[in-house]
Amino acid sequence: MRSLETLSGGGWVTTGEWIDVHDPSDLRTPVARVPALSAADVTRAYDHAEQGFTVWKRTSPFERARIMTEAARLLRERAGDIAVDVTTEMGKTRAEATGEALKAADFLEYYAGIARQGYGTLVHDVRPDTRTSHHREPIGVVLAITPWNDPLITPARKLAPCLAAGNAALLKPATDTPQSALHFARALHDAGLPAGVLNVVTGRGAEISEALITDPRLAALTFTGSNEVGEALRGRLAARNARFQGELGGKNATVVLADAELSAAAKAVAAAGFAQAGQRCTATSRVIVERSVYEEFTSLLLTEAAALRVGPGLAAGTTMGPLVSARQRDGVLSDIERAVKQGARVLIGGDQPRDEALSHGCYVNPTVLGEVTAEMDIWYEEVFGPVVALLAVDSFEEAVAAVNDSDFGLAAAVFTQNLGAAYRFADEAECGQIAVNTTTSGWDVHHPFGGFRDSGSPFKEQGEEALRFYTRVKTVAIHFG
Repeated sequence: MRSLETLSGGGWVTTGEWIDVHDPSDLRTPVARVPALSAADVTRAYDHAEQGFTVWKRTSPFERARIMTEAARLLRERAGDIAVDVTTEMGKTRAEATGEALKAADFLEYYAGIARQGYGTLVHDVRPDTRTSHHREPIGVVLAITPWNDPLITPARKLAPCLAAGNAALLKPATDTPQSALHFARALHDAGLPAGVLNVVTGRGAEISEALITDPRLAALTFTGSNEVGEALRGRLAARNARFQGELGGKNATVVLADAELSAAAKAVAAAGFAQAGQRCTATSRVIVERSVYEEFTSLLLTEAAALRVGPGLAAGTTMGPLVSARQRDGVLSDIERAVKQGARVLIGGDQPRDEALSHGCYVNPTVLGEVTAEMDIWYEEVFGPVVALLAVDSFEEAVAAVNDSDFGLAAAVFTQNLGAAYRFADEAECGQIAVNTTTSGWDVHHPFGGFRDSGSPFKEQGEEALRFYTRVKTVAIHFG
């Protein structure tokens, strides 16, 4: 078992306490351990970040871009080794993990390009001989709390714009998946990031959360995770002058209209519902199908689900890995059991693999539920596993109403060959991300990303929109007469 150090103040440090990291494909033996930092360690990390911010905000944007571009190159160079660790601690397939490493590099490269641009606008001034402009500047020390499902992409999504704008950061990765965040930090460190600009806080939330969110130097908190934790964090920051960005829950729907190309729709739903074992915030969880094609579409979807090969993410031929932990596996199985008790019917899956070789892992077979009604818990509550629920409707209007019948509003898709229906769906679906004839997942680095209602906060991630969260606006008037 490897013992890893964490990055703080420009150096790699450890403590006398450790957190074990387990492989969800076989929980019997830890694969690594990382330092369990204390509240005092967190305060020291803020000290380092405060000093790092003083340097980084004055660093040339061209030098920031150079460092970020070099870090992206290192991530690409190391993608094979990184993918093994991502798979080993999270469970996704090697192909998914490799794609994650390369996408993290994309984030750094994209925001390195943006760092070279000025953030501002010249505006007219009614006063003579006066030039007025407004520009954006960094806000200070940012805390990023990231989840286990995308343990490398999510830090990259948050920290690339954060660093490009000139901020310093503390990164608190999920306890289940800290290795991936350390790979990201090492690439930046090796690329020449100044000391203290990025500090990785590996530790147990119960022991360090107070130190993380109450430090007076915290200017902004960006969080991806559950609604329960996100709303608690938002509430804690409400009384102070600190920003909050939350990417929270989702219950994403895909609509299949009668004129859709059904085979393509079934493949897309399977990809969005079962990739990463359904552990994506944009995973398709609800499928709303016009009644006249319900049976045909269902048959096609079951064929796609049956073709998936469940197994360890590093094994050749595996197309769906385990869930991240026994806790997550048991929660998903409980959700399925509750749905069946409420009247849903398991059309495929709904259980764990029977293969003895998989008995020590956190597996759930890809599951499709039929005979679902809008009154069932499975229709409203996020499962975050490889479970897709089907609902038949009689019209476009009924389909849109079913999409919007949710507290969440992250992503939705429609499959249709009718251009008018596509545009109407884009207008009427109350979600931040709308897809037509493609999956609810798969948004690129330059696409603004985020949901409505309980799916998040008003601040979007990705694209130039992300800079609104990580910068503040200053207006300057210069009289030269």
